[in-house]
This record gives sequence, structure tokens and C-alpha cells, in this order.
Amino acid sequence: MATKKKKVWLVSVDMGYGHQRAAYPLKDIAYGRIITANSDKNISRAEQATWQRLKTLYENVSRMRTLPVIGGLLWKAYDSFQSISPYYPFRDLSKPNLGALSLHKLIKKGFMQGIVDYTKKLRMPYVATFYAPALAAAYAHVKEVYCVVTDTDINRAWVPVDPDKNKLYYLTPSRESTKRLMAYGVPEERIFFTGFPLPKENLGSNLEILKRDVGNRLPNLDPNRVFLNRYHDTLKKHLGGHLRPHSNHPLTITYAVGGAGAQKEIGYLIMKSLRDKILGHKIKVNLIAGTRLDVELYFEELVRKLNLQKELGHHLFILFTLDKKHHFKAFNEILHTTDILWTKPSELVFYTGLGLPIIMSPPLGAHEVMNQKWLMRMGSGLQQENPVYTSEWLFDWLERGILAEAAWEGFTEAPRYGTYNIEKVVFSKEKRRVKFRY
Repeated sequence: MATKKKKVWLVSVDMGYGHQRAAYPLKDIAYGRIITANSDKNISRAEQATWQRLKTLYENVSRMRTLPVIGGLLWKAYDSFQSISPYYPFRDLSKPNLGALSLHKLIKKGFMQGIVDYTKKLRMPYVATFYAPALAAAYAHVKEVYCVVTDTDINRAWVPVDPDKNKLYYLTPSRESTKRLMAYGVPEERIFFTGFPLPKENLGSNLEILKRDVGNRLPNLDPNRVFLNRYHDTLKKHLGGHLRPHSNHPLTITYAVGGAGAQKEIGYLIMKSLRDKILGHKIKVNLIAGTRLDVELYFEELVRKLNLQKELGHHLFILFTLDKKHHFKAFNEILHTTDILWTKPSELVFYTGLGLPIIMSPPLGAHEVMNQKWLMRMGSGLQQENPVYTSEWLFDWLERGILAEAAWEGFTEAPRYGTYNIEKVVFSKEKRRVKFRY
């Protein structure tokens, strides 16, 4: 096992990709391993079964959402449990909702006790990227518990029933989630706006990797140099020698399917619309199937249907891995040569901080609606037009420099030092004196 010095208990859950994606950049400070709370060897079979029911419910409802009539009704009923109150007017929302009360009841009965007992064997910071393990540890009086918030705004269930009585620290990705926690009754001194943890391999210690990638990306996003010529001096000031006249890779769009496999059909429509441009080597398309074999097989069948087999591995690529650890590593590598990220507004909205323009497919759930609003306010996210006509509107946007401007807004406006800021807070003895970079 790793040495205890500068290490934490790092706890996540296998529910989609978001919570494990937030944990992955912090893996270097994890003691021994990243603990997956809903499948770890230290939890009981009964607890595993409870987690599995929750995961299966979410994935089934997500996939069934597109079914006529019944799908919409099922999703509406499910989403009501994770609803988020309107942000304005700012008001006291500290009264616990049904979700908070239900989780509190489960924790009192011993839910998550196996993980809590295991992490009590050594005293070190306890960092969770999902609220249930964090709340369970705080309820058990674990001394130093941190909860990494993974969306721009959150439901009341993220906060204890009595937030002022539980010494639980929150590490937030946005100003909106920071203020929301205050509305839920969390004392301000226990909330730190750090930014979302982004992968160090895409940043570099002084952003040298990020600047290189952005400098390579902008020429592909602005073939007519509409944005590049207008803001050349500003770009040069921030990127220096990393600003290139030409990119070192073909124009590349990456479409990422969510953890439940929802919206994979959009990937087909993108591929079908861009077929001629793929064959003409005017664009490369990455299809991210994640860890879902069914999605990979779906994409492979459509590649055959569109007669694009010869482009696989060249101007068409499908990413599938057997586990999430290898998925995140491969996905982060792909981002170095990705020019446009297309996905639903999940936790991936924060990856606009890597200088990525994000085309958003429809949101799934209240938290994704909030993420979508945040990204659009940032100026680096655009709602998708009809995917059937991708080859038309996408290239219109490119010719006008719209996507280059969106990439630059993400690079300059979105927090990108979340990983480093979180490490600073967790290991600082005087937390309120920590100076953050964004």
C-alpha cells in the first residue's frame, strides 16, 4: 500500500461516469486505491443489492426515456426525486426534502457502514465524489470528510438533515453550487469553490500541455481565420509559441455517449450525416462507447451499414474499454486531438476548461438542465441543431469562427485548476488561507 503521507481515502461510486470521472484525476493522492462504494469488497451483499437496484433503475429509465408516452412519464416521475428548485430568488432551503430524509434513514440503519469502518483504520482525510459516502462518514463522526460536488447545481439530498451539526466540507465546481449549499444551510466556512477536478495529463503543472492542445485546436476551428485574425494579439499573449498557423491533426469531433448508453442514436445520425466528409478525409469522428459493449456493437453495426469499415482506425474511431479506469485514460488521450466535444450536459461540461467547445445534446435530469445553463452562460457551449443535418450547420459554424470563439471562452473563463485546488484544501492546516487558481 502507498505511504500515508499526503494520501486520502478516496471514495467514489459506479453510477454512470460522473463520480468516477471526478475521482480519476485525484488518483495520485488515493491511499491504496480509489474505493468504489457500491461494489467494494468491504460492503455487504445486502448493501451491494441496494446499490444495484438504484443503478439499474437509473439506467433503465434513462434508456426508456425516448419511448413514446410511457418513456416521458417514467422519466418525469423519476426526475421529480432529483429536482432542483429555481436558483432565484435566493432563499432559505435548509428544510430537508424526501431524498435527504430517505438517505438519512438508510444511513442510520447502517447503509455504507462497511466503507466507513474500513476507512476508520487509518486517520487521514476522507474524500468522496458522491454525497452518500460523504454523508455516511460524517454521520459516523469521521474527523475530516470532504465531498466533491460533480454538477453546477445540486439537489438538497447532497446535504445532511442537520447541516450545521455535521462537520462536512464541500469542494464545489461552480459559484452556483457554492451558493446553493449555503441556501441548504451549510456554513460558508465549510464550502470551498475549487473548480471541477480535471485530468493533470491534459493540463500540465503550468498549463503547458493545455496551451499546446488549444494552440493546435484553434486553426481547425477557424479555417477562415475570422476569430484568429481578430484576436491574434490576445491569443498570442496567452498561448505564446503554442499558437500554430496550422493544426497537427485533422478536424476531429468526439461524440460521447452517457453511462447508461442513452442517446447512442445521435452518434449514428452524426456519422451518417458526415459520411462523405469522413470518406473525403475532411473530418475525423470519435465515437465514445465507454464501457458498454452493447453501444460498441451498435456503432460497429452502423459502420458496416454505412460502408465505412475502411475508415476505422483512421478517420473513424470507436472507443470501448472493459473498465472505467482504462476508459478515462484513453478518453483523456483522445482529448489532446479533439477539436469539438459533443455530449449531453453531464459532468463533461467542466471539460470546456480544457479549451473545448461543447455541442450539447438534450439534457437528462434536472442537474443536466442546470449544467446546460451554466455552459451557455460561459459562452463555450452550444445546443445541437438537428443531427440529421450535421454536415451543414457544423461547417457553417466553423466557417464563421463560432466554435473557435467558444473554445477560447472555455479556456479563459471556466475553472481548470480544480484538481490542484482540491489537493491544496485537503492537505492544508489553515484552509481559509489557501489561495486558489482558476
